[in-house]
Amino acid sequence: MPNPTIDPVAAAAFQFRGQDIPWLVDHRAEHRADHTFLVWEPKEGESRTWTYAEFAEDTKKVAAGLAAHGVTVGDMVLIHAENCPEAVIAWYACARVGAVAVTTNTRSVANEVNYFIEHTHCVGAITQPKFASLVAEAGPDLGWVVVTDDNSGVPATEEQLSHGQENFSSLFGDAAAAPSRPADPMLPAGILFTSGTTSKPKAVVHTHANALWAAKVNPTNIDFGPDDIYLASLPFFHVNTQAWAIWTVLGTGGTVILQPKFSASKFWPVIEKYGVTHISLIPFVIKAAFEQGIPENHTVKVGVFGLIMPVLEQFMNMRVVAAYGMTELVTHCIHDNPYETYPELAMGKVSPGYEFIVVKEDGSLAEEGEMGEIWIRGIRGVTVCLEYLGNDEANEKFFTEDGWCRTGDIVQLTEGGNVVYRDRDKDALKVGGENVSAREVEDAIRQVPGLEDIAVVAKSHEMLDMVAVAFVILADKSADQDAVAAQIIDVCKANLADFKVPRAVYFVDEFPTAELGKISKKDLRELADTFPAV
Repeated sequence: MPNPTIDPVAAAAFQFRGQDIPWLVDHRAEHRADHTFLVWEPKEGESRTWTYAEFAEDTKKVAAGLAAHGVTVGDMVLIHAENCPEAVIAWYACARVGAVAVTTNTRSVANEVNYFIEHTHCVGAITQPKFASLVAEAGPDLGWVVVTDDNSGVPATEEQLSHGQENFSSLFGDAAAAPSRPADPMLPAGILFTSGTTSKPKAVVHTHANALWAAKVNPTNIDFGPDDIYLASLPFFHVNTQAWAIWTVLGTGGTVILQPKFSASKFWPVIEKYGVTHISLIPFVIKAAFEQGIPENHTVKVGVFGLIMPVLEQFMNMRVVAAYGMTELVTHCIHDNPYETYPELAMGKVSPGYEFIVVKEDGSLAEEGEMGEIWIRGIRGVTVCLEYLGNDEANEKFFTEDGWCRTGDIVQLTEGGNVVYRDRDKDALKVGGENVSAREVEDAIRQVPGLEDIAVVAKSHEMLDMVAVAFVILADKSADQDAVAAQIIDVCKANLADFKVPRAVYFVDEFPTAELGKISKKDLRELADTFPAV
């Protein structure tokens, strides 16, 4: 027979033929009906649980309600809410209809929410009492708005309850009336917005196949089984909770504990209460875990982090899995393997289903010891996101013609094909034509005692274009700043090439932060340029 030419998009869809997100939920409801899927652990009030059967039923009821509100395949629905069970149920109800759930950052102002609504052409919105007036202001042309009874378990004020919109309960219809459609794995299911630094946020489109892919590979990546329990306290409008946590849980029929937001005081008590086995580790979570005191016999088996750190494993008394990814890449496209050994601070190796390369500024591949941007290649709509919605410029910048994703992350290629994270490209410094890793300078400065936190950024320079400067938070606010600054410069001079040494040290009480508590280096760069020239 002749050699056929197979459409790559059709081939990608074929991998999950007859399957989509509703299929996966219903599959779990059929085979693990009475197993707990979702536990809601509010700040105030009683916790609540949903078995797989109960969750599937509620998503059918809300799907019927969405359809009654005119929502159909391809429509966009705004979900502007802090973590709450209503948001999760609504997201999966949208998937049943074939609609796209647009989850957005609740720290956004009305102008930003208006952009989210207009850019995605949302037909309706689901929100909470505390955000009802903001959503009404941001989306005056929305077809409908429904509002939950409370604010993630916290009672609403009388003023908040005077919103005049429908209650979330109005979305609960007859489960038997939930719309039915053929499974289409390549159908868009959700949109997450990446944080904008120099331009407006980009709308990352995830498909049903993206969720199915993550559900299939995530459990193996982080050793998550059907009786394991994942604690999700990071925002549902970010990929960590939405994909890394919940899609992992769905992949095995395990359990997710959902909190309104991260709570340092409840971190270990909630872990003990439910026997949590898996958590996501980011800097403020680690800091809180240490400050609260690490129980000797806690139940956590795995903490998902970004780097190989044996010391952290020892202190936390759990396996720390190095996992790298980003919203556009769906899941852990680089991670460690328990049967391999890596250098400290390495990121692991590329995950099955992906390819990676390290590309220098001149477009050539990095050699050992060199830095470059890490590129990931997968299948659009399956292993990586489908696209940036309505943004041809961003799509052309991120996706190459031959399928590589330009991540914007700078790494260093080391012995044995290992990679060490250095910077985001926007945070990288180029001093007089020489590349400088802010992370490398920060690591050197950490040798100086008495520092609570540090951040190295670029400061504009008349001759060199930019130079490195360091912002420092002192552990002891009464310490001699001049003496500490001199010590920092001396340590850097002793450990780094001269062009990497900070030209100035600035002391601050706190750092400006962006989403998920990350340091906003953009704001620090702007602050640095307000100081005298160096």
